[in-house]
Formats: sequence, structure tokens, C-alpha cells
Amino acid sequence: MTFKTWSRVGLPALLLATAFALPVLAQTAAPAADATTTAAAAAAAPTVNKGDVAWMLTSSLLVLMMAVPGLFLFYGGLLRAKNMLSMLMQVGYCVAIVGLIWVLYGYSLAFTGGSPFIGGFSKAFLSGVTLESLAATFSVGVAIPELVYVAFQMTFAMITPALIFGAFAERTKFTAVVLFVPLWVTFVYFPVAHMVWYWAGPDAIDAAAKAVAAAADGTAKTAAQAALDGVLADAGYIFALGAIDFAGGTVVHINAGIAGLVACIMVGKRLGYGKEALSPHSLTLTMVGAALLWVGWFGFNAGSNLEANAVTGLAMMNTFIATCAAAISWMFVEWLVKGKPSMLGLASGIVAGLVAVTPPSGFSGIMGSLVLGLVVSPICFIFCTAIKNALGYDDALDVFGVHGVGGIVGAIATGILVSPSLGGTGIFDYTTGAVASYDMATQVIAQLKAVGVTVVWSGVGTAVILFIISVVVGLRPSTDVEREGLDINEHGERAYHS
Repeated sequence: MTFKTWSRVGLPALLLATAFALPVLAQTAAPAADATTTAAAAAAAPTVNKGDVAWMLTSSLLVLMMAVPGLFLFYGGLLRAKNMLSMLMQVGYCVAIVGLIWVLYGYSLAFTGGSPFIGGFSKAFLSGVTLESLAATFSVGVAIPELVYVAFQMTFAMITPALIFGAFAERTKFTAVVLFVPLWVTFVYFPVAHMVWYWAGPDAIDAAAKAVAAAADGTAKTAAQAALDGVLADAGYIFALGAIDFAGGTVVHINAGIAGLVACIMVGKRLGYGKEALSPHSLTLTMVGAALLWVGWFGFNAGSNLEANAVTGLAMMNTFIATCAAAISWMFVEWLVKGKPSMLGLASGIVAGLVAVTPPSGFSGIMGSLVLGLVVSPICFIFCTAIKNALGYDDALDVFGVHGVGGIVGAIATGILVSPSLGGTGIFDYTTGAVASYDMATQVIAQLKAVGVTVVWSGVGTAVILFIISVVVGLRPSTDVEREGLDINEHGERAYHS
């Protein structure tokens, strides 16, 4: 980006974002009720376990490793050598800029009250987040330091937009990426994260439910019930629908997958697509990246329990078994269809299994995850081959075919696999202190609604953002730049020198 371009586009955009966030410094009102403040006010101070804290710090680092270096290598190896550094630059920029945005206003928009669709600015600039403030877990009376929760959720926000880059790889201006990431996380990611994961927390619900039970007369009971209803209503839109997403099937994978589909269509096909060989330059790096993703994913899934207990172990085992099943399933399907099992197919199966098991990882029984892994790979394989070829879109690294489709399969399957009769955990009801009665049709419908809302929000939001960027700076480099490679033209360097 030249100084002239930066002064014309980047600096005004940064100033606009700053101006957007600055008014929160003048706010003196008490923060809106959220999982931390409500629990602290409604019940005795929760306990903090050092083992939980250590596990969550480790999980945060594991999720960061998924992006750098996991996604670096997985995506970079799939590109031609002339575009290797461009992908590393895009992912590196994404991780860095989202980290800054997260502490400025992203955490506040995602995880404070405001509306069913987006939070407020009560915790912008991490206002009120101190060494003493706590964040709720999924157990009554158990919490973790809020700064630890901020760090953990920040890593999710960092990697999600980076996943999109694989869909329009090798043919997008870096200036377009620079503008796309802040706009997309602000108007797409933060609202979806809020809709899916924001709720009042177990302590607030438990305290309000106990107040109802303890109320002596009709007037007191009516008031207590109204208070409980208010606590239950303090939730994101998708959460209130009854949909469940343990570790990000909707927030991360469907969100990024749909955005990738929209982006690859709007940016257009790579030069030579369908006519020239656009072969990966290093499948070795890709497999190393896939391995790092698999290891890091344990932070993603098992870390999403927010505690170190039996459910954490369940999520970890499901992440093992679903991934193993999906890798083997993809290998044999490809062997049957194409005559040879490829390493790229094995790596794709690994990622497909990881994506699919993300939403049910803490809800499904082990055998349910095994079946999910076996099922998801053939579906993703069809979308990455037959359907993509039939429709003619250039999803360069199959972001939609693996993350979008795999995320949809996993999100819907969660409504089935959570069933106690199938070995699932069921859904805990904090108002009664027990697992709630389960109806498969009701839960699957809730999951379908969650998928639908995420698809529409991400698809429309991404299209609007890309249209604005196309008008301001354009999406693609010149034909000559694309043919010579983005590395030398956009960044002035080459990945390899012979």
C-alpha cells in the first residue's frame, strides 16, 4: 500500500473506527448485565480454580497456533509459490488487527447486553475488566478471570476472518483485505458471536430460579418470576431460539464458509481457472499445517468448556474420534471415485472432521462423533468436486466446501447427537438444576433456524462489505500483477530464491 493510498483510504477508515469507539469513554452508567456482572450481583462470589485457569490459558495459545503457524502453512502450501507470502501476510495482518479491534470494542459488542443481535459499549477499551473481575463458566459457582476469557475468545475472532482468505486466494488486493477484515469482524462476526454465545450465565439463572422457589406469596412469586424471565431473556437471538453450538460451528465455520462463497463469486475466478494447472506448490507444508490445526483444535473444542472437567475430556475425545473417522472416510471415498487416495484428501478429511465436530463436541457421545465423521467427509467431498465444478465458482481452497458445508452438517447433527438416548449429554436446564426433557424435532428445528440466520447474516453482510470495498479501492489487482504473482508485486519479496 503506498502512502498516497493509505492517506486516502486506510487513515480515514482508522479515524472513522476510532471516532466510532471514542464516545464510550464518556459513559459513566453502570455496565449492562452480562454473564459476569449479573452472576456477581445475584449470588455469592464464584470460586476460581487454578487448574481451570491453566487449561484456558493453554487453550488460548492452542487456538492461536491454529492461525499462526497452522493456517499459514495449510493455506500457503496449497497456493502456487508466487503467492505464498501473500497468504502469510493476509493471515498475519488479520490476527494482529483483530486483536487490536477486540480490546477496543469487539469484546464489548460480542459479550455484553444491548440487544438480541449485538452487545453494547459498556466494556469498550476493556472498561471494567480488571484483575478481580470474573467470567462465568457453565457450572454454578465456578468462574475464571475475565481477562482469561477475553484472551480465549479473542483467538476465535482472530482466526475466523482468516479462514475466508482461502476462498479468494491468489487474486485479491492486499488493500482490499486491509479494509475487509475490520469491517467484516465488526458487522458480521461480532453480531453472530453475540447472537449465539451471549447469555446471562448459570449463576444468574440459578439465583433467579431459587428466588422463585423461595417466594412465599403470590405477589412475591410473581415478582420473582418476572425477574427470572428477565434473566432468561438476557441472551443473544440464536441462543434464545434454543440452538446450541459448543465451540463455533455457526460462529466460526458457517460464518466464514458462507462469506467465502460470496467472496469468491464477487471477486471472480483466478486467471486460467479451468484451463491451466493451478497446482499446490508444497503439499508437505499443507500436511504440516493440517497437523498443527488438529492439535490446536483441542484448544478450540475442549477449551470451549471453560473448565477442566469431564465434559472437557468428552470434547477432547470427540475431537479425536470424529477427525479420525472423517480422515479415513475421505480417503476411501476419494480412492473409490478417483482410483487413488491422496495426501491432500487425507488432510481435507482431517479438517472436515474437525469442522463438523466443533458444534457438538461437548454434547455428543463418542460413537455419535464417530458416525458424524464418517458421514461428513462424503458430503464435503461432493461439494468440493461435483457441485463446485457444476456451478463453476472458484473457491480456491474449498472454504465453503469444507468449512461452510461441514459446519452446516455439524450444526444440524448437534440437534440429534445431543440426545441422551444416543449417548449425548442432553441440555442442562439451570432453572431446575437438571438435564431438560429432550425432543429431537424441536432441537433440530432450532438448529436449522440457527443455520438459516447465520447464512443470511453472513451472506448479506459480506456482499455489502465487498461491494463497498470494490467501489473504494477495487478487489483485484491488474492482470499482469496476478500473472506475475502477488508476492513480488504486493509485498516486494519472494518466498523462495533458486
